[in-house]
Amino acid sequence: MSNSYKYIDPDFTYTDPKTGLLRNLQDITDPDVLLFVESGAVTKRLQELYENPIKIKSIDSLFEIHRHLFQDIYVWAGKKRTVEISKDGKQFFPTSHFDNAFRYINQLIADFKKIPKDNKQLLAEKLAEILDNVNYLHPFREGNGRTQREFLRLLAVEKGLTLNLNPPDNKSVYERYMKGTIESDLQTLTELIFELIDTNDK
Repeated sequence: MSNSYKYIDPDFTYTDPKTGLLRNLQDITDPDVLLFVESGAVTKRLQELYENPIKIKSIDSLFEIHRHLFQDIYVWAGKKRTVEISKDGKQFFPTSHFDNAFRYINQLIADFKKIPKDNKQLLAEKLAEILDNVNYLHPFREGNGRTQREFLRLLAVEKGLTLNLNPPDNKSVYERYMKGTIESDLQTLTELIFELIDTNDK
């Protein structure tokens, strides 16, 4: 799936021209090893956020989450990408207009915070809208999906809700999540989030 991503990076800002791999703090040159090490490091850092959650204040919190998750692997963890990315011919948000997108997403976050905790439908709709915009923004060279799923989980936590968009061994959730984000299908995302969000006080 990742092969369908295209990156405009003629200066090899992020990749090693010899191996084609992302430059990393561990100097790993084998793709399988990098995948394994990165996955293990991020899983450990995710667990830390379950124990000590980051409070979502604005789009800056998304960068804080990325920095936390990928700090062991990439020197650019938590920094906005400087290259253009497209997938299957569809370009993600252009870097030259990031500031406009940040302001818009900040407004969506502010709107979300005003929604009553017991209005599950409205919360799901707003979370779907935030996810759709953050996914289109795609602000990082790598790790966008993991970061945005954690971002949404932490937003839900602030309303006393649980939301796991990445449950183990649940192919249906993954497929609907991918369909919703790739096709910018707000209805699919809203229905999925509505099904998955649950109250903590059982």
